Amino acid sequence: MLPLLARLLLLTCLVSPLYSVEKCTGNDADKPNCTRPSDDAATDPYLNNRYGSCLQGPAGNPGREGNPGSNGIPGTPGIPGRDGPKGEKGECVSEIFAEPWRPNYKQCAWNALNYGIDLGKIADCTFTKLRSDSALRVVFSGSLRLKCKTACCQRWYFTFNGAECSGPLTIESIIYLDQGSPELNSTINIHRTSTVEGLCEGLQAGLVDVAIWVGTCADYPRGDASTGWNSVSRVIIEELPK
Repeated sequence: MLPLLARLLLLTCLVSPLYSVEKCTGNDADKPNCTRPSDDAATDPYLNNRYGSCLQGPAGNPGREGNPGSNGIPGTPGIPGRDGPKGEKGECVSEIFAEPWRPNYKQCAWNALNYGIDLGKIADCTFTKLRSDSALRVVFSGSLRLKCKTACCQRWYFTFNGAECSGPLTIESIIYLDQGSPELNSTINIHRTSTVEGLCEGLQAGLVDVAIWVGTCADYPRGDASTGWNSVSRVIIEELPK
C-alpha cells in the first residue's frame, strides 16, 4: 500500500489534463481548447488576466463609402413598335414669295405758273405705275386765289388719264366766297398756298397721265380764279401698296 500522500499526487496527475484550459492569444480564440469567458469574466480582473486576448473589443468606426462602380454594359435595343394609323390626306398649298416693295414716286414742279384760267387743265405730270394692285397718292401744292363781287365757288381737282378718280371718290379742294357787303371790299385779292391731296385706287399698271384742273362747283357761279401766282407749284405722285 502506497502512503496516502502518494495516492493523492497520483490522482492529481491523472485528472489535471481533463480540465486544463489553454490560454488564448491573438486570433487563437477559434482553437478547440480556447474558451471565451462570459461577459462577467470580461469585467473580472482575475479572469481577464487569465483569458487575456480572448476578450472581444469595442466596435470600430464605420468605414468610408466605396468608390462608385463603373457603368454597366448597355442593354440590347428593344423591339420596334407597331406602325401608327395612316394620317389624313393633306392639302397642297403653293407658297408664293412676293417681291420686296420698291419706292416709286415722282415730282413735277413749276415756277410762277401765274395761271389765270377759271375752267380747264392747269398742269399735268406723267407717271409710270408698276403694279395694278397698288394705289396712287397725289398732292398738288401751290398758290390759289378766288375773287368775285357776288357769291362764287371754284373747284381744283385731279384727273387720271382724263377721268376723275372713282376709287373710292374724287380728289378735290374748293374755295367759296360769299356775297360781299358795303362795309367789306368784296373784290379783295388774296393768294394763299393750298394743297389738293388724296389716294386713288383701281388704276392699272402702266403710264398714267396725272393732271390738276380748275372748274366750278355745283349750283354756284364761277368767280375769278388764279393758280400758282408768284411762287412754286408742284405735283407729287407716289405709288403705295394696298
